Amino acid sequence: MKILLTGANGYIGRRLLPLLVEAGHEVVCLVRDPRRFELPERLRTQVTVCPGDLLQPASLHGLPRDIDAAYYLVHSMSGHDQDFYRAEQLSARHFTDYLDQTTARQVIYLSGIANDRALSAHLRSRKAVEKVLRKARHAAVTVLRASIIIGSGSASFEIIRDLVEKLPVMVTPRWLNSRCQPIGIRDVMHYLLAVLDHPDCLGETFDIGGPDVLTYKQMLLGLAAERGYRRYIITVPVLTPRLSSWWLFLVTRTTFSLAQSLVESLRNDTIVALKRSITQVLPHQCMSYREALALAFTRIEQNEVISSWSDAVSSGVMEKNYMDFVQIPQHGMLTDRQTLRFTRAPEEVLQNIWSIGGQRGWYKVDWLWRVRGLMDKAVGGVGLRRGRRSPTRLRPGDPLDFWRVLVADRAGRRLLLYAEMKLPGEAWLQFRILPNADGSHTLEQLAAFRPRGLAGRLYWYSLVPFHFVIFKGMVENIVHYNDAQPGTPALSAPGH
Repeated sequence: MKILLTGANGYIGRRLLPLLVEAGHEVVCLVRDPRRFELPERLRTQVTVCPGDLLQPASLHGLPRDIDAAYYLVHSMSGHDQDFYRAEQLSARHFTDYLDQTTARQVIYLSGIANDRALSAHLRSRKAVEKVLRKARHAAVTVLRASIIIGSGSASFEIIRDLVEKLPVMVTPRWLNSRCQPIGIRDVMHYLLAVLDHPDCLGETFDIGGPDVLTYKQMLLGLAAERGYRRYIITVPVLTPRLSSWWLFLVTRTTFSLAQSLVESLRNDTIVALKRSITQVLPHQCMSYREALALAFTRIEQNEVISSWSDAVSSGVMEKNYMDFVQIPQHGMLTDRQTLRFTRAPEEVLQNIWSIGGQRGWYKVDWLWRVRGLMDKAVGGVGLRRGRRSPTRLRPGDPLDFWRVLVADRAGRRLLLYAEMKLPGEAWLQFRILPNADGSHTLEQLAAFRPRGLAGRLYWYSLVPFHFVIFKGMVENIVHYNDAQPGTPALSAPGH
């Protein structure tokens, strides 16, 4: 079958794409900017990438008309106002108009369980999108409404993990008593594939959830038990939704807008309640909550996190397409350039560059980086706790603490980062390994800042004394850091 996949850059889309290809389908990926869509070599013969923005109908004219089915995986948890609601409906209408010009027989939409009468803004929006998609003249709509999705890199899993790992005692709002039916990401993938072109699923809506009905408090305690932690949770009635959002934002790595949306949605029970169960059509035994947790941690330990909620640009604070910044501007810049000649194997130094941030840290006075992250969090930025998808691998578009990876060119020995922190300007951080005529190499580290007005210049110059210590120490420690020899001076240098 020829299948159109929207949201191919998202948490679900990144995982679904290789499964569709392995099943023998030809896939067309709709992405807003192909430059930030990294397609693995093994998939390229069966995948076509088409640029298009569902908010701009004219951009959809180049999409193929001979598709058999489509996946609609476009939605956001970051918006929280009427503009967000209208934008989601407008995207769905433009998509439906496009479907009416194709030969598609089916569109599959992943929504959220919405059985309560008083729904959050996001669950109301999901239901409204369902109604828009059902207006397609030819394509039958299959809706899968999921409860909390548990998997390595999922927003729900990472937030629960943050809370449990960081807080021995939690004072929590009342929404922790709401009930849900968590489902593993592997089971979500199973259903997304199984309903494709299934005659009994055309035009149907199914709730999907795992076998356990739990409160959010029980989910927290379940993860604590899985990790061998003892945790105490005190539920109080005085935390308003806004205070709860700030609490979640400050304690976890989520953004405030995502925290606000989650808090509002978590007030609803998300229990499978439709009369016709999907298991009657597609018999399948879903993993328990504890099994889904165990699998998620196994994937993390094996460094096999395929996608993360923070991969999306909307998980950060950028209002522009970050791929427009892959070249550092030449004019109006303030820079700090550090170089160090070395004779060590360049691949070893390159691996140190590729491991920067996250658990490894930033190779010099990590406590200052953490302070900067806390300052960013305090003013609504992403902060430093967002971490990285993989401890050793990077790809363009990856979040890296409060940076975004623009270029990750191992062959060219170049890494370029763009700052997503709150700044009075724009900032880049670049690492390059350059060959020398005598067979040695030079590590070049370039910090570049384009200030916005006087505030930007004052910001930069106020940090110059810290730059001298941090940036000089970073380049030295990146060159000398050695994982294989614990106890060496090089190993102890980062963070001191």
